[in-house]
Amino acid sequence: MKRFVSAAGVVAMTAALAIGLAPGAALAAEAAPKPAAKPTNIQIAGKDIDETIVITVLSSKRLFGSLLSEVNWMASARPQTTALKADKLGPKYTVTVLANKTALQKYELFPMAVGGPRAHRPASQPGNKKVTDGWFYGRLTMSETLRVSGVPLKAKPDVVGGIGGGVGEDLDAAAQESADAAQVLGEMRRLYLLNGGVLMIILVGLAGIAFLIRRRV
Repeated sequence: MKRFVSAAGVVAMTAALAIGLAPGAALAAEAAPKPAAKPTNIQIAGKDIDETIVITVLSSKRLFGSLLSEVNWMASARPQTTALKADKLGPKYTVTVLANKTALQKYELFPMAVGGPRAHRPASQPGNKKVTDGWFYGRLTMSETLRVSGVPLKAKPDVVGGIGGGVGEDLDAAAQESADAAQVLGEMRRLYLLNGGVLMIILVGLAGIAFLIRRRV
């Protein structure tokens, strides 16, 4: 009878310990870093723009998505090319991505550059962030996206996809799906870690029970 009581006591202690630690593990998971702020508006400035153009996700979701897709891929991309001479770049338009009033990213776009659109990612980014200074080949939709946003550029209806083709919207949707998938995987990982910790406690308890029973036999 004493053996049974001892074993039952260990089981009870193990269960209590597991239950007691589970909330702590959950709190640790909740204390994980918050996800990065989502862009809500984009500002466009340039020499031939009298007043800074502002495109918000609330006022024009599709246009906002198209404009964001022109630049957000450069945030972590490796530079693709080198700078052209100033007389071959054409007009420069500075695009700033913000989350409400907080600037997140800044890029310089050259839709009329010789040989096709070019984009520049300055090393100095908003919030004192530092990245590798880099030049990229811009998308063929760049000039048309900027024009529809309000930049005084000539229309290019022959641009592949164009704004009407929904290229920007599709790219933005794909980026959102990727972000959502990453978030789901992160939550699953935290759940597995939590369950793994509880399982280890139970296994240790069972090992203790086996040791006590074996010792008393």
